[in-house]
Amino acid sequence: MKMIDVGAKPRTERVAVARGLVTMAPATLRILRRGEAEKGDVLAAARLAGILAAKRTPELVPLCHPVALSATDVTATPRAGGVEVVATVRTVDRTGVEMEALAAVAAACLTIYDMLKRYQRGMRIESVELMEKSGGRTGRWVRPPPRRPAERAPGPRARSGRRRAG
Repeated sequence: MKMIDVGAKPRTERVAVARGLVTMAPATLRILRRGEAEKGDVLAAARLAGILAAKRTPELVPLCHPVALSATDVTATPRAGGVEVVATVRTVDRTGVEMEALAAVAAACLTIYDMLKRYQRGMRIESVELMEKSGGRTGRWVRPPPRRPAERAPGPRARSGRRRAG
């Protein structure tokens, strides 16, 4: 194992956006929306946890470079079926901030789970994924939209029970 040498790379603006989802029962979502969680403001705590995790990513991911973050924005938005978390992380540095964005989303989702587990243990943290990144040698990358399930191709034609003479 080794940490990659980024010393010769130029400092450039780099941005990464990640997302995740905490799915929960409608009753749990109602508690969150009404601000009735015993531990306090779930969404504010999640945003703060995400920002802190982005700042401490090199302590969590062993071969990740420390990066001077320019900005970190974490949103936690109630949606049908749960809470969507999105983190946008920016820097002007020699390496990207994909891991910081992913760490921010994961920590925010874990915080939501922690603050609501009293009401529902079966919540799920799903789809923690990088949505896009820009900057650096590889430029811009955007996650392609999910493909729709392929329409079922027509199967072989039904054959009659008759066989050809031959």
